[in-house]
Amino acid sequence: MFKTAKFFVFVIAAAFFLGGCGDEPEKLVNKGGNTPCNEFTAQDESKQRITVTKFLEQERNGDAPATQDRTVDAAIASIKLMCAAQANPDTPINKADLTGILVPK
Repeated sequence: MFKTAKFFVFVIAAAFFLGGCGDEPEKLVNKGGNTPCNEFTAQDESKQRITVTKFLEQERNGDAPATQDRTVDAAIASIKLMCAAQANPDTPINKADLTGILVPK
């Protein structure tokens, strides 16, 4: 009886974690502003959106969620531009700036 109950609990937990919770697991493991440029540029659009949204929330100390699409879109474009020009591809997106183009960070 207990083995069967444990099995069903395991199956339900696995199904919830892997399938039915949308972007929540990605938001939990996503590094936000600490994501290196090379990882950011390799992400698909939805993961980039999650990364940048988390980064903007980190910058605001979690006080105001960054849910405005235009703000996130502008930040994604800016980060892509800065990451493409960084001398060190391991630069975190929160450190990517104009000086990193000439001097590896």
